[in-house]
Amino acid sequence: MTLRRPSPALLALLAATAVLYLWDLSASGYANQFYSAAAQAGGTSWKAFFFGSSDAGNAITVDKPPAALWPMGLAVRLFGLSSWAILVPEALMGVATVGVLYGAVRRSFGRAAGLLAGAVLALTPVAALMFRFNNPDALLCLLTVCAVACVLRALEGARTSWLLAAGLCFGLGFLTKTLQAWLVLPPLALLYAVCAPARPLRRLGQLLLAGLVMVVSGGWWVAVVELWPAASRPYVGGSQHNSFLELTFGYNGLGRINGNETGSVGGGPAGPGGGRWGETGITRLFGSDMGGQIAWLLPAAFVLLVAGLWLTRRAGDEGRARRRALLAWGGSLLMTFLIFSFMSGIFHQYYNVALAPYVAALAGAGAVLLWERRATVLLAGVVVLTVVWAHVLLRRTPHWLPWLKWAVLAGGLVAAALLLLARRRTDRVSARVAGALAVASALAAPLAYTLNTVDTAHGGSIVTAGPAVRGGGFGGGKAGRAGRPGDGFPGGPPGAGGPAGCGGPGGGWGSGVRKGAGPGGRAGAQGDCRPGQDGRRGAGGGAKALPGGPEGGPGGPGGMGGLLGGRRVSAQAVVALKRDAGSYTWAAAAVGSQNAASFQLAAERPVMAVGGFNGSDPSPTVERFRALVEDKEIHYFVASGEGAGRQRGGTGRGYAVEITSWVEAHFTATTVGDVVLYDLTAPR
Repeated sequence: MTLRRPSPALLALLAATAVLYLWDLSASGYANQFYSAAAQAGGTSWKAFFFGSSDAGNAITVDKPPAALWPMGLAVRLFGLSSWAILVPEALMGVATVGVLYGAVRRSFGRAAGLLAGAVLALTPVAALMFRFNNPDALLCLLTVCAVACVLRALEGARTSWLLAAGLCFGLGFLTKTLQAWLVLPPLALLYAVCAPARPLRRLGQLLLAGLVMVVSGGWWVAVVELWPAASRPYVGGSQHNSFLELTFGYNGLGRINGNETGSVGGGPAGPGGGRWGETGITRLFGSDMGGQIAWLLPAAFVLLVAGLWLTRRAGDEGRARRRALLAWGGSLLMTFLIFSFMSGIFHQYYNVALAPYVAALAGAGAVLLWERRATVLLAGVVVLTVVWAHVLLRRTPHWLPWLKWAVLAGGLVAAALLLLARRRTDRVSARVAGALAVASALAAPLAYTLNTVDTAHGGSIVTAGPAVRGGGFGGGKAGRAGRPGDGFPGGPPGAGGPAGCGGPGGGWGSGVRKGAGPGGRAGAQGDCRPGQDGRRGAGGGAKALPGGPEGGPGGPGGMGGLLGGRRVSAQAVVALKRDAGSYTWAAAAVGSQNAASFQLAAERPVMAVGGFNGSDPSPTVERFRALVEDKEIHYFVASGEGAGRQRGGTGRGYAVEITSWVEAHFTATTVGDVVLYDLTAPR
């Protein structure tokens, strides 16, 4: 078999994507320090690497399976701890995702469709955000695109090997983000069962075999964790009974659907209409919080899906292959869209990256199909729909590039008119000019949002793409809603509130800051009202500039006592943590994983996260913690901010409070730099 030489256009697309995703990548420092600390631990301890522990002392794991941590852990082991070692693997996953999507779409719809689909994916704001960040979503996105591509190859000739490869992708996806990887499994399995060119019994046997591969590739690690003696492995973070199966089907599983997430930040079931994580419903992803992340081409994708299925209804073999491809991408889009729209549990804006490949595939395939069939009236209508919707989305950021919404609208209307005129002429040049203008107008707004995202440092647990949006908030909110006291972080203290049009509920808990803003730099643009959590180069919009960056990660106190974002670590505190650190298993203990991660990354020494991510996991127990202190396993205890360990919904929420109270009663507080430490080796 000879390998086909990549086309220059594909190489240009991949090169441009790489530049976009790698540009000034270290500006975000350690990005989400929760996962960066786990990667640092995995880079120094193979046991922490295997289990996905938050620290090399193996006290507790992150609240996800470890597959997404493995590339980062290997990079840290090979190149040392740095922002680039953490984030470059994510950016390369983005480039690979664009390449796989190109190949899958090109195979059914041609090179032009593949290039357009790849460009749309690369320029989707939430994709640019997550492929420059270190959450598990980057690897999950790559694996799901690979799974769809493998199913499409299997459909060509009922090829068992490709179907098994799809099962492998789904299994690895489960080890990345548990059940979210299987959202698109039902429509793809149904598509193969109905449309594969083989006898029904053979199809069933192939699906069962692929399911076995999926279970084995995703379940071997789960079996090891469940069978491993609990006393000699880290506690399963996010669970209340030290069980990964509980985590899978509870906090990270059905709890995300029905909102009953024991151990989560908010805890307990959500209220009517979605409660604390935003209003649910069919319009959820078009609202203020979500629209700018993913919805730019979402209406067009739905229209193009229906149009493509209609145009391929009476075609031959090639048409049937295209119809199957449309059903695969469209079914994946619809399933993910509906679940995201109506799930009542934890839902963040960046989750929408899962939709990006499906929207991009339908946009590229559908547009080229309409172009080939000379359905120019419908194509012109899609262009008008896209630019009008972009105009609506851009009106939500009235002070950010105010001219852009009018330029996009004007360009799209001109392009639609040229498409209609080209329909009556045989001049290919004018048709191509109209097509190029249509593509440019449709992608101009998401391109601007993406460039803003690349030009913004992001850190903490909750990140969003693009500029601040009027009416946007933490987990949801209606357009134009002003912040007010009490609209702060769900389940926590009252929010600070915000002026109308500056962040919605509680003023938003923004996690990005414009580079160069703050003291000594240019002022934050009006409308960029989010309080910065990272502050590597200063925070715009009036937020306080805080030190941070690759050495200490994005600085700042974070929300809820550092539970949502990292905190600043002074040089004096780092010196204290490193002092005689080799004599202890943990240089320190701190309530909440983000708190612990900040100190661990700064000192590069294990720091125990008491209570796990939210401070609500029952690990360690008070008795266990006291025994570790008596055995001189922990050197310092870091004083926690208000809210740490006091969240609702976890049976262990009292442990962190009791441990803190016990430490305060038996040890002396010492201020080191800007942090309060208790020396656990020197009781009163």
